[in-house]
Amino acid sequence: MVQFLIYLLIGFLAQMIDGTMGMAYGVSCRTFLRTAAGVPGATASAVVHVSEVPTTLASGLSHLRMKNVNLSLLWKLMIPGVIGGVVGAYILQNAGDRFEPFIDGYLIIMGIVIIAKAFSKKEKTPREPGAYVYPLGLAGGFFDAAGGGGWGPIVTSTMVATGHDVKRTIGTVNTAEFVVTLAETIAFIPTLISDFRQYVLIVLGLIIGGVIAAPVAAWACKKLPVKALLVIVGTLIAGLNIWNLIKWFIG
Repeated sequence: MVQFLIYLLIGFLAQMIDGTMGMAYGVSCRTFLRTAAGVPGATASAVVHVSEVPTTLASGLSHLRMKNVNLSLLWKLMIPGVIGGVVGAYILQNAGDRFEPFIDGYLIIMGIVIIAKAFSKKEKTPREPGAYVYPLGLAGGFFDAAGGGGWGPIVTSTMVATGHDVKRTIGTVNTAEFVVTLAETIAFIPTLISDFRQYVLIVLGLIIGGVIAAPVAAWACKKLPVKALLVIVGTLIAGLNIWNLIKWFIG
């Protein structure tokens, strides 16, 4: 029972971060599973994606209710995201870890850019999504599956750093993540078949905690001031990925 409550708490906290900031559910859960529970990398990624299906659905519905979603942008991210996610899921076991230091370096730069934008005195009208969101969705889906996480950090951080509306970007990226995660989970089925039974308790805890947190996180995203949101998002991205890069080099 104690273990289940720990899994539930991890799911709740991870979804609070993801639903409010548009990122880091997978990073938080995967880190716990690999370090504290000793789950192998490929299986950890698969288990996290299974738990993300209902939590991303709850998060997406909550953001739709709070009117945080740009429907035009949603389709432009969702379709290439599914394609990239399915391809990435199939190559995870052979090449996934090789991409991590490159993703970390890129995201550190994006985090710094976002923090700088929070303190910029020049007001800009939020940009409308352009054609570049297609390859961005493709890359986000690919690295989310192949690298074990990255949809929110790559897609959200890039769009916010390049001048898009913060709250609607976070809400749209979270909503698109449901469909991308569902596609990746289906692609992960071969990995899950042999070992899934022993991880049922973990999955249930992550799901229940995440579903409870989803509406609270969507409300927080709607109510937080933009400047504070930019600082928190930028600091979260830079801090997590500096730590990841340090761990990569010290082995």
